[in-house]
Amino acid sequence: MPNDPQLWSAVDEYAEALLIGPDEDLEAATEAADAAGLPPIAVAANQGKLLHLLAAAKGARRILEIGTLAGYSTIWLARALPDGGTLTTLEIDPAHAAVATANLERAGLADRAEVRLGPARETLAQLIARGGEPYDFFFVDADKANIPHYVEAALALAAPGALIVVDNVVREGKLADADSTDPAVLGVRRMHELIAAEKRLDATTVQTVGSRGHDGFTLIRVLES
Repeated sequence: MPNDPQLWSAVDEYAEALLIGPDEDLEAATEAADAAGLPPIAVAANQGKLLHLLAAAKGARRILEIGTLAGYSTIWLARALPDGGTLTTLEIDPAHAAVATANLERAGLADRAEVRLGPARETLAQLIARGGEPYDFFFVDADKANIPHYVEAALALAAPGALIVVDNVVREGKLADADSTDPAVLGVRRMHELIAAEKRLDATTVQTVGSRGHDGFTLIRVLES
């Protein structure tokens, strides 16, 4: 396959035009993020649709997202919820949280999606300490140095059979670099080692190319026991 980012983007655009099409709420969310000066690092439309399909196929009723940004992926996930389903998304930056909250309200999802402000590790610790009903779907798209901690927390909060999707784990192939000193690369490598050693988890990592470049995601299933 040629290493051609323009071709990768063209394929994304072709498939998105046929299989997703225009979406006023998602387009407005992107425009609001751009207007607020948020970094353009949200998932692509086809990736958002994949999250939606995975959550819907799982029949997820309680979703936890770690890393909100402007709420683009949050909208995709919240739309997959059945009546009575809920989504909690964790965001450390107040400006990002404000944009995401407005985007969710505009999309008519404020009744099922809650943005919680604060450092994710602290909020996750609070959720674990509080107990309560477990989550059956997780999307982790936050700082990569803390990714092992987020996966451990997700396992503590997960129902048997839950799915955990972790984004941006391949990092242009740097995942395979055992000599890397990049904290993000070290984080995703430690996450893979954690998964490999944890008998309660079953997982695979898939490389992707497209409008967001060369990256990939890890799909994890929490086993019954």
